[in-house]
Amino acid sequence: MATRTAAEKRAEAKTEYDAFLDVCPSRKLLDRISDKWVALILCALGGGADAERPGEPRAMRFSELSRQLAGVSQKMLTQTLRSLERDGLLTRTVTPTVPVTVSYELTALGLSLRDLMRGLKVWAEGHMDEVLANREAHDAASPK
Repeated sequence: MATRTAAEKRAEAKTEYDAFLDVCPSRKLLDRISDKWVALILCALGGGADAERPGEPRAMRFSELSRQLAGVSQKMLTQTLRSLERDGLLTRTVTPTVPVTVSYELTALGLSLRDLMRGLKVWAEGHMDEVLANREAHDAASPK
């Protein structure tokens, strides 16, 4: 079997996007979308948090998102929204009012990711008791 050069591996990763390869750019995308704030922003813009009765996707203002995402700093929310806009997952619309109104809305690409993110959120909420019990049991059995 022939050995491939690093350049050949990069070229292959670029055409096939294999996240298992260290040079694949999809790794950075996976890193971005696995962030908790990204997941929660996509859920919020995608129609709310309730997987049983999800609402329709809708535009939200920065302050609305900030209130819904308890604990997010203004800086983190701003950075996350900018990165999602750069990746084409949401759009930022500025309306010339006094004061200026800025709203964020999922794009078609963002909508294609929202159900996965909502599913992760719902799974985490639904299995948290089990995970906490497992952590407790593991910590109790671990040598101190």
